[in-house]
Amino acid sequence: MIFKAFRLITLFIALCISSAPLAMAEVKIKDIVDVEGVRGNDLVGYGLVIGLDGSGDTIRNSPYTEEALSNLLERLGVNIQGSDFKPNNVAAVLVTASLPAFARTGSKIDINVSSIGDAKSLAGGTLVMTPLNAADGEVYAVAQGSVLVSGFSAQAEGASLTEGVPTSGTIPNGARIEREINFDFGKMKRIRLALRSPDFTTAQRVEEKINKSLGKKVATFLDAGTVELNLAHYTQSPARLIGHVENLTLTPAQKARVVIDQRSGTIVLGQNVKVSSVAIAQGNLSIKISENPTVSQPNPFGFGETIVVPRSEIEVYDGPPGNIALVDENVTLPDLVAGLNALGVSPREMIDILKTIKTAGALHAELVLQ
Repeated sequence: MIFKAFRLITLFIALCISSAPLAMAEVKIKDIVDVEGVRGNDLVGYGLVIGLDGSGDTIRNSPYTEEALSNLLERLGVNIQGSDFKPNNVAAVLVTASLPAFARTGSKIDINVSSIGDAKSLAGGTLVMTPLNAADGEVYAVAQGSVLVSGFSAQAEGASLTEGVPTSGTIPNGARIEREINFDFGKMKRIRLALRSPDFTTAQRVEEKINKSLGKKVATFLDAGTVELNLAHYTQSPARLIGHVENLTLTPAQKARVVIDQRSGTIVLGQNVKVSSVAIAQGNLSIKISENPTVSQPNPFGFGETIVVPRSEIEVYDGPPGNIALVDENVTLPDLVAGLNALGVSPREMIDILKTIKTAGALHAELVLQ
């Protein structure tokens, strides 16, 4: 069934590509570049989730939870020194978030909450006020709220069941921004556009598209991954320029590439993949070795000792005559798929064939193994 489904898929791909013109789709510049300075900043904080139904940290295995809770209560004016304080409805967590570009004071962002102790679940818990720090050590947001957990865990005397990750959750709009990033985009005189997939041809097309649209030389591509915008003689604001530039469309250049996921057996071939003339053969030789030892022992009243006599059987099976397929020179994706499919191979066997073609120097594409 897997082989039949794979043949149908490859045949469908071949028919679609061979019947349609080989035209690449145009994309917006905003989908292939990142603007210098326009980026998020990672935030992290240490906090406590309270109100758990007995599924929190055990104090013996997580003493830092008790210490953090004691410090919190003392700041609130509650003295617990000398008392036998061992709650099981509190969990120590790490809170992570991303501060978006141009985020302003008072706006809210989503946060992720993950247990760092031996808590069994964070379901039903509430995160207590937690400062979130950036890499510079400054506090940029404060998080608090009810934790939403998608996973669950159930346990009985003879069995247990865990679905998803009950020790990790999220809080939508769970943090309020208290400090802004000091970045004045409006005063920039030079802005760099960084291509997410560096390519000289694509960078040149971005430069030409921008200059043609603006009617003057504003863009200059510096290398395969960078296009610089010179705003020295541009009268409008940089934000307005970027708003215009990011909506321009062009056709990016793409490398011929074959991506193989060896774990799932998935193969993705780019449209520009070509191969030189090559012959492909697939053998069906299999060798089966089986061991069936027997026990030899003397008669009840005889002399001798019991021994194990080895008995081996070797079977050699040479299946139907092997197929040899000849792939002509400079074939495209439909021809390559049809040529390999003509051998009657499975997806995993096709992975080995593609590796071998690449080793032979006949596959003119980048082979990416995952």
